[in-house]
Amino acid sequence: MSAVSSHRPSALGQHPFSVAPMLDCTDRHFRVLMRQISREALLYTEMVVAQALHYGRRQRLLDYDPVERPLVLQVGGDAPLLLAEAARMGEVWGYDELNLNLGCPSERVQAGRFGACLMAEPDQVARCIEAMATSSSLPVTVKHRLGIDHQDSYHHLLTFVDTTAAAGAQRFIVHARKAWLQGLNPKQNRTIPPLRYDWVARLKKERPHLSIVLNGGLTTMTDCRQALTMCDGAMVGRAAYDHPLRWADVDAVFYGRAPRRQLRPSAIVEAMIPYAEAHMARGGRLWDVARHLVQLVQGVPGARAWRRRLGEGAMVRGAGLAVLQQAAEALKGRGW
Repeated sequence: MSAVSSHRPSALGQHPFSVAPMLDCTDRHFRVLMRQISREALLYTEMVVAQALHYGRRQRLLDYDPVERPLVLQVGGDAPLLLAEAARMGEVWGYDELNLNLGCPSERVQAGRFGACLMAEPDQVARCIEAMATSSSLPVTVKHRLGIDHQDSYHHLLTFVDTTAAAGAQRFIVHARKAWLQGLNPKQNRTIPPLRYDWVARLKKERPHLSIVLNGGLTTMTDCRQALTMCDGAMVGRAAYDHPLRWADVDAVFYGRAPRRQLRPSAIVEAMIPYAEAHMARGGRLWDVARHLVQLVQGVPGARAWRRRLGEGAMVRGAGLAVLQQAAEALKGRGW
């Protein structure tokens, strides 16, 4: 999709289930794959750095397929003027919401002075949120941790949320762990700091007017249903990327849609072929799309061999659609 000129007002929607923004995972190709599984789940882009939008190739960074909506543009940065510009671009490009990344603990992100380290500066975050909110009619939301390093009390969390809410943040996606900015890498920060769901539940109880979404450690539909007993939504990360078909009932369970007939991996691969064809016609590689499909089949005899054949075939330079067609036929031959 290219930029469109129409501006439309947008209100914060109710989204009980969302898929977390993940670097090198939730690109436009994976999001189209997820739309074969759920039409309703709220999807997020990978984090786009506001400075890159100012200086870089905006079309490459912002374009998406309309089927991906509802879709949130997640941005990173600490400069209100650049974030305001990013917010305006997000609206022009037709995104449904804007999200500020305040949870990434990587050293590279810290070096840019954004991500989780900004939780130490709630007033600066407020200036960023206000700049985004006044530059666009789109809802502005934040994704953050419980705290960072030794600034990890519930009082710190509540002060941070109150400050950013007053500046215009409309939804808080809370990764229910704190982040250690030194000593743990991003992967360790997703698993080692303990989960504190009780803090998120308390936050919702004490600030019932705010939209609070729980993130962190949710790996099953049961986990997500439990999350909705304490807050307004559940956000799933790696479990959505690593096990996409685990979420085939999301629309029926969380959005009241009529149950769909069983989703077969073969049908999903076939549905992705026209999309892959269009991507390749624009100069892309088959592997860009196919790399997200390898997790569709798991836990059954022959799954590993199928994944290997798909991966090896799609990685070959000049690989064509026949690789996906053969992969789909192989699945159908096994009743998948």
